[in-house]
Amino acid sequence: MAIQFINLNPLLSKQNPLIIQNRNSISLTRRVQLSVNAAAAALSVSAPSWEERIPPNVLRRKLDPTWRGGFSLGVDLGLSRTGLAISKGFSVRPLMVVELRGQKLELRLLDIAEIQEVDEFIIGLPKSSDGKETDQSNKIRTVAGRLAVRAAERGWRVYLQDEHGTTTEALDHMIANGLSKSDRQGKIDAYAAMVLERYFSDSGKGIELVVPKQVELKNKLLKGPPKDLDFYPEENQI
Repeated sequence: MAIQFINLNPLLSKQNPLIIQNRNSISLTRRVQLSVNAAAAALSVSAPSWEERIPPNVLRRKLDPTWRGGFSLGVDLGLSRTGLAISKGFSVRPLMVVELRGQKLELRLLDIAEIQEVDEFIIGLPKSSDGKETDQSNKIRTVAGRLAVRAAERGWRVYLQDEHGTTTEALDHMIANGLSKSDRQGKIDAYAAMVLERYFSDSGKGIELVVPKQVELKNKLLKGPPKDLDFYPEENQI
């Protein structure tokens, strides 16, 4: 007696058009996804970071010794006191302590930058010993973000620099210079100086540019501040 095998599930048939169509759809979807992934990978490789597009002054000087531009202001943000240090060239020195907060602090920093011919702010970003950010880091980022918006209007940049360990470095520096414990009190500006010294010793490595969201401000950052003729005295004679 002949035995006939019957396919009880026609959907499993190799010739079922639904299966063929479904396989083609999956294949097409997969091909599209691979194309998108490849395009995204190519874009990430070719597109330079903001720090590469707008390098900090220390890197500009290293790449081009003839480059002339503004100075750097180190900022150590505190709850009520903010320490500042200035760098004109590669020398770093404490500048002052500002006892302001919020908008008044931001406007004061811009005024100081104008007086000191600064075009970049180096703000210390607190991190833990394992390199992770802390609750204080979020607060610093908030202030830096607001300052970056105001600074970008003038073509000035705001960078974040890892400041882990700079407090200890500042303390050791003051002790080495013979400052007593009472004299060391309130020397928060020395911490800012340590942030700048790390910035220069690392040649800006690992620094983070704070970029405003507004397209107009991004364009102003790319354009940079107006040329300061004090750095180009030969052009004053033309």
